[in-house]
Amino acid sequence: MVFHPLTFNLFMSLGLKQDSCRQLIEESCFFIHSVTLCLLIGMFSPFPFEGIIGSQLDELTLTFPSSELDLLPSHCDLSWISKIQVNQPAVLRRAEQIQARRMVKKEWQAAWLLKAVTFIDLTTLSGDDTSSNVQRLCYKAKYPIREDLLKALNVHDKGLTTAAVCVYPARVCDAVKALKAAGSTIPVASVATGFPAGQTHLKTRLEEIRLAVEDGATEIDVVINRTLVLTGQWEALYDEIRQFRKACGEAHLKTILATGELGSLTNVYKASMIAMMAGSDFIKTSTGKETVNATFPVAIVMLRAIRDFFWKTGNKIGFKPAGGIRSAKDSLAWLSLIKEELGDEWLTPELFRIGASTLLSDIERQIYHHVTGRYAAYHDLPMS
Repeated sequence: MVFHPLTFNLFMSLGLKQDSCRQLIEESCFFIHSVTLCLLIGMFSPFPFEGIIGSQLDELTLTFPSSELDLLPSHCDLSWISKIQVNQPAVLRRAEQIQARRMVKKEWQAAWLLKAVTFIDLTTLSGDDTSSNVQRLCYKAKYPIREDLLKALNVHDKGLTTAAVCVYPARVCDAVKALKAAGSTIPVASVATGFPAGQTHLKTRLEEIRLAVEDGATEIDVVINRTLVLTGQWEALYDEIRQFRKACGEAHLKTILATGELGSLTNVYKASMIAMMAGSDFIKTSTGKETVNATFPVAIVMLRAIRDFFWKTGNKIGFKPAGGIRSAKDSLAWLSLIKEELGDEWLTPELFRIGASTLLSDIERQIYHHVTGRYAAYHDLPMS
């Protein structure tokens, strides 16, 4: 890897050995432009040097005045965002480390899989959705694992459910009605804002949010207009998401970045930061309709953005990978990533979700194998 000489010499001047300097820079997923780095250590600004370089160089990812992170009601200065660059090779190495890890086994695996169930936004976003299959989805959300399997694990009295049910705006009423009939308080999430393309008129997208909220959705998964990212219109993106935030009212705002269509990891980081600044409660990887959906490199960049935002503002923003997460093994890898990057405090449904439609079936299949010692036949488990 080639490093900017000013960056490398700066660390050498601090008394660090050459190998230590190289290791510090390689461990960081983000490359800081040397001019920005000089500003950070106080050469041309009042920023204090002490405490900025910690055990990891990641602390230097974003260090701009806190006033620029204020959640302003309208316009804010986003000129600093052009200075951000992502070190892609370092991100890819980190992703390989996560995927190469051995997963937990036996009762530990069963426990983690049951925990994964509580993070699932059980989703149906098909063109042939009807009130009956939404009703079935809601029933599965309340009873995600067969009761006899839960009894065998002695967790049948824990009230295990999925985190939410996610549907199209036109099916929100069906989901609310089905969950109410089942005596469940599971939240209903609705996609909105011209999902999945986000290319309809802004007025139409805002009205779609309002209608979904009126019908009973308490979580709104909005999709951004990718054109604003690809053309670098960061102020326009900020203003758009601010309007989404206002239209949501008390409902939680989950902003879908559609990372497979943003062009680069640098754009993923920038869009993540803009979405959080604009008031998003969650940032979400994908609609599930793109060619490339949730991937570990993209997730690492988004999680580092969440961590940086938390360090600068004290606000915890949630993360939701979606699209292509189908196996129990995949879910364990995602939980491991969250634990390592953000810590145990993010492993709650309030801060972590998995958007999936078929994942629950495989998790239940693995639980069945753990309890019985054999894999279930097709007819042994109810479909989600």
